[in-house]
Amino acid sequence: MALENLVGETVVTLKKGEGRALKSGGAWIFDNEIASVKGTFKNGGIVRVCDFDGYPMGAGFINQNSKIRIRMLTRDKNPVVDEDFIASRVKKAWEYRKAVMGRDDLGSCRLIFGEADFLPGLVVDKYSDVLVCECLALGMEPLKEMILDILKDCLSGDGFPVRGIYERSDAPVRKKEGLAPYKGFIGGEFDTNVEIVENGVRYLVDVVSGQKTGFFLDQKYNRLSMQKIVSGLKASCEKIRVLDCFTHMGTFALNCGYAGADDVTGLDISEYAVMQATENAKRNNLSGSVKFRCANVLDELPLLNEKGEKYDIVILDPPAFTKSKEATKNAIKGYREINMKGLRLVRDGGFLATCSCSHFMTQELFTEVIFQAAKAVHKRLRQVEFRTQAPDHPILWAADESYYLKFYIFQVVDEK
Repeated sequence: MALENLVGETVVTLKKGEGRALKSGGAWIFDNEIASVKGTFKNGGIVRVCDFDGYPMGAGFINQNSKIRIRMLTRDKNPVVDEDFIASRVKKAWEYRKAVMGRDDLGSCRLIFGEADFLPGLVVDKYSDVLVCECLALGMEPLKEMILDILKDCLSGDGFPVRGIYERSDAPVRKKEGLAPYKGFIGGEFDTNVEIVENGVRYLVDVVSGQKTGFFLDQKYNRLSMQKIVSGLKASCEKIRVLDCFTHMGTFALNCGYAGADDVTGLDISEYAVMQATENAKRNNLSGSVKFRCANVLDELPLLNEKGEKYDIVILDPPAFTKSKEATKNAIKGYREINMKGLRLVRDGGFLATCSCSHFMTQELFTEVIFQAAKAVHKRLRQVEFRTQAPDHPILWAADESYYLKFYIFQVVDEK
């Protein structure tokens, strides 16, 4: 049975002077921006949105449980959200990936990135022939399986058959939507340990217990950039030493080892992550040059400095130090501290790769923090490149939450 138009007759009117982010292209309307709601609705239903003067602005999911009161689905003045609408959104998301990623990189990539793909609250990642979805919006719950079926058809039609789907909707943020955390198979069960290949490096991804949906795909090309740095250093360094902090599954460390680094150390506080990373080193025949150990990075870096250790490359890929605007002040201190400690370990002429994965830590703010850190430890920085998340995680302008990853590579020069 075809899905009929889900847009109801309920009309949400904005306060005069509000909805500035929405009018600039943003995807959210907050509770304090709304003047009135006329009509009956259920949380998760699709309502019409009008400006203060009655001008139609489209339609989106409404949810009184959340401060993000409405997540916009369409800007059409006469909105229709039916099966054709949903299919069009999914197909455009897949066509976008085919346009911006090489076919080999489509083996593992993000297929749907929520608001940035105009499907709010839904994330779908592809690991080889397995899909992993995360649903964080109440309104998307009844639509997610239809979306996944359409996506499977798109992939199969282009020679990417899907073996199984697993749901990782276990993030605490679901509670803000009035949703309980959930993990489980969608459809038949399958082996959830999936081997993927990225940049020539092999990984075993645990989609049930790994971080987020199992693996951080957003750093794909940033990891590749480190391979290039290592390759370039081989001409001038007898022995390339690398320190990869917050290594997780060993991704940056393994990319450096794959490119020919001689002595790579990966640090992570999680014993499970270290175990995974060690297994991935074996999988790539890199156990001799790439090693991992469990350590609190903030405590370990000063100890390494006291021992006089120096590295050709230091990589800092910490978890988000802030997940709210209110906590940004403390996050600034955290990023400054970790960059100071990391910079002290880079040899004169070596390289620092440093990043932030919090959208509250803006590019301007992150840049200033790194500058302050370098000044404090008397290091000069020569920027090699600035990067963001891989293009399968598109950044939707005016939707600030879609721009979160900032990644710098610097050459570090001692002040003389």
